[in-house]
Amino acid sequence: MSVLAFLFPGQGSQAPGMGLELARHFTPAREVFEEADAALGFGLSKLCFEGPAEELQLTANTQPAILAVSVAAARVLEEKGIRPDYVAGHSLGEYSALVAARALNLTDALRLVRKRGEYMQEAVPVGQGAMAALLGLESGAVDEICREAAENEVVSVANLNSPEQVVIAGHHGAVERAIELAKARGAKRAMLLNVSAPFHCSLMKPAADRLAIDLDAAAIRDPRFPLVNNADAALVRTAEAVRDGLKRQVASPVKWSESMLALRREGAELFVEAGPGKVLSGLMRQIDRKARTVRASDMASLEEAVEAVQPQ
Repeated sequence: MSVLAFLFPGQGSQAPGMGLELARHFTPAREVFEEADAALGFGLSKLCFEGPAEELQLTANTQPAILAVSVAAARVLEEKGIRPDYVAGHSLGEYSALVAARALNLTDALRLVRKRGEYMQEAVPVGQGAMAALLGLESGAVDEICREAAENEVVSVANLNSPEQVVIAGHHGAVERAIELAKARGAKRAMLLNVSAPFHCSLMKPAADRLAIDLDAAAIRDPRFPLVNNADAALVRTAEAVRDGLKRQVASPVKWSESMLALRREGAELFVEAGPGKVLSGLMRQIDRKARTVRASDMASLEEAVEAVQPQ
């Protein structure tokens, strides 16, 4: 059998209806949503299954919603006898990965990401921050653009998603100046993202400080499967390293492309994107076209994933 990695998506992959098919057809998925509703004290499952989209897009709702759907998908795969050799998650998805690896229990993870979303939203008033995707520029060129665009404000690399895609974050004005510079310097595309806060930059330091207190109080265990973390793109095998990485992750760039290459060096050949959307599958095609990627988010994609992992 191929060396297998589970990948878990981050914010931006949400959509009303997500998780509904899994909950209807699989007891482990249904149990995840029941636990989520009980842990948070409101109908998160209804929000996932029915929306409305505007409420689902609120950061404090989005983060536990995506985590619940992602864990539900992973639990169904487990029920079918599919377990990963490695796990990784993009930003928020790192928490989903840690639940799959049994480093965090589901209730604790849901409450942590709910607070994480609240802290990140409260760190910068709505409208003062922004994020943008820059396509077709190398990370070094983006660093230089950010330095020039800052003008005593904050703008820096937030996500190193692939060789073709870098996301920046910071003060709204600085991000807009960076977009114009990127266009002038040959970016294929440079566009503002529809997000409510400037994630993974130094403006998130207040959120990181608040979350660190919660992480210190959380029960975190050694992961059963090694995690490649966002902050360092490094293999993590201990609870102490997990906690440290999660603390630094909020205000640090997500080193996604480097993380995927680290998994490839470890021998990972097949990647299952467990959770809503197909963002990570698309990024993998830009990072390494030789890697095999399948999704597991609904009945059809789940069947394809099972067939890919356990061919007849």
